[in-house]
Amino acid sequence: MEGDAQFESSSATNMNSDKPQTPTFDTPPRSKTPPTTAGRNSILGNGEGRPKVPRAGSETLNADQLARRLKDHDSAGKRAERTPGRSPSRKRQRIYGDRFIPNRDGQDLQASYSLMHDDGSPTSPSRSKKRAPHGELHFQRTEEANRTYSRVLRNELMGDSVPQAHYDFSTSIHDPSRNTTPPGVPSSSTLPLPASITPTTPHHKNLFSYMSPHKRIGSGHPTPSRTPHSRHTGPINLNANSDLYSVSPINFVSQAILQQPRKQPRPISKVPYKVLDAPELADDFYLNLVDWGSSNILGVGLGSCVYMWNSTTGRVDKLCELPDNDQVTSVSWIQRGSHLAVGTHKGFVQIYDAEKSRRLRTMTGHTARVGALAWNEHILSSGSRDRLIYHRDVRSPDQHCRRLAGHRQEVCGLRWNGDDGQLASGGNDNKLVVWDRLSEKPLHRFTSHVAAVKAIAWSPHQHHLLASGGGTADRSIKFWNTSTGAMVKEIDTGSQVCNLAWSKNSDEIVSTHGYSQNQIVVWKYPKMEQVVSLTGHTYRVLYLSASPDGTTVVTGAGDETLRFWKVFGKKNKTTGAGPGSDGEGGMGLSGRLGDWGSIR
Repeated sequence: MEGDAQFESSSATNMNSDKPQTPTFDTPPRSKTPPTTAGRNSILGNGEGRPKVPRAGSETLNADQLARRLKDHDSAGKRAERTPGRSPSRKRQRIYGDRFIPNRDGQDLQASYSLMHDDGSPTSPSRSKKRAPHGELHFQRTEEANRTYSRVLRNELMGDSVPQAHYDFSTSIHDPSRNTTPPGVPSSSTLPLPASITPTTPHHKNLFSYMSPHKRIGSGHPTPSRTPHSRHTGPINLNANSDLYSVSPINFVSQAILQQPRKQPRPISKVPYKVLDAPELADDFYLNLVDWGSSNILGVGLGSCVYMWNSTTGRVDKLCELPDNDQVTSVSWIQRGSHLAVGTHKGFVQIYDAEKSRRLRTMTGHTARVGALAWNEHILSSGSRDRLIYHRDVRSPDQHCRRLAGHRQEVCGLRWNGDDGQLASGGNDNKLVVWDRLSEKPLHRFTSHVAAVKAIAWSPHQHHLLASGGGTADRSIKFWNTSTGAMVKEIDTGSQVCNLAWSKNSDEIVSTHGYSQNQIVVWKYPKMEQVVSLTGHTYRVLYLSASPDGTTVVTGAGDETLRFWKVFGKKNKTTGAGPGSDGEGGMGLSGRLGDWGSIR
């Protein structure tokens, strides 16, 4: 090492004569410091060709002359170079809090505000990818903190002059009493808002205004003769909860917002706990091939066969195989019991006894495939591509008891509301129709969707509340009051809505989506805030069904997989069992079918 150092030193000395000499400043008059000699090597670091800079303290120059020479040097077009005293070191990136607003001069806003996707951001990888098993709670806590911060900020700035739930901060507000634009510069927001939503400063607040004390006239004493003049001429405020006596930087309303108890977010795993292969699971938006019955048995239509999966034992058995190259287009379990209805591509509706594994009857009437089935006790309704809906009483030998013609294209969604006796049907004609009991005349016809309506779900917690979702061109979830015929709420999901299902234990709803994100989203009703978004399917999530206890959902897609997700909490035991259960979480019939002793 020492030899290498000597070699480098001798090489630098030999090469010094070939390099251009650094210009030196003449020593000012009456200066005792000798001029800089060319033989001294003052190059620092490893930068070759850099100008030599005198060491600190080696020379003393007159300030005026030094400034004059530097000015002449700059005017000659030579750019002064700065030689660092040591090798440059990369500064450690400073980490700021959530609410820090950096200086925008010379910064990349995309990187500063994380406007890009995590995978495309030039910054370091996100720590969220290295979360612990319960790291999915971080997103929910962050959203809750952001909402609380927005409420506090809105209350501090606007008070009660703007409603908390409906105010949009993206709207520019023009207040003539506040000059935020310099004189002579045109303002982009010069139109006042309506008086009902224009925020104004309350008269009792004195924001950003100060008053100097009045001095006694004719007296040189700086002490004011009395306290500063107050705008309040009324009686003294003796309310201890008044903002006048608060030592907090925020008012009492904002303090109450911050002191509200926070509900702990429910942990939801973003990974399915079980994945099953489903060969030949059709990638067809208009079919309904998956249904989870009250007996805790999952029925799946694959090609020309129907399979049953026992969630207790994990055993899979084939229920039937359609003859003559017919295909299964829909399956649906009866609410209570072991009967499974199967719709076929040739227009037949078959009913099977799953416990005895045999076909009970075949019903005709449709001239095209049956893509939707729905049970209401002993009434089985079927919707077909022939645009018709048939009500069938399975106790009667007749093929059907009612014929409904309310759609102009294929019927792809059917759901009964057993409590209110209403049937909702959705079709490829973008129509959502509500029928009252067995009436052949529609009760309501909703035309707000602009794409096919397959996703339909009735709320188990509120009477006459219906949710519907539209296809690729619509991408919205709409909520209807079927008692009045009015739309209650609407939200744009950003992608095709394939299925909807309400939680039996909480006021939440899950939706599955197709183009272009293929995700499963859990929403909190009525605010429609996202609880969690789940991904995993590589094709459109066309099939959805909930378990009897209401805690698990199964999803199916064109990638020929069935994925099981635990998304909902269990029902409180003090309130009894959930709807559709027999006191054991809807597992009573599973006891008879658990061992599959009678299934071939």
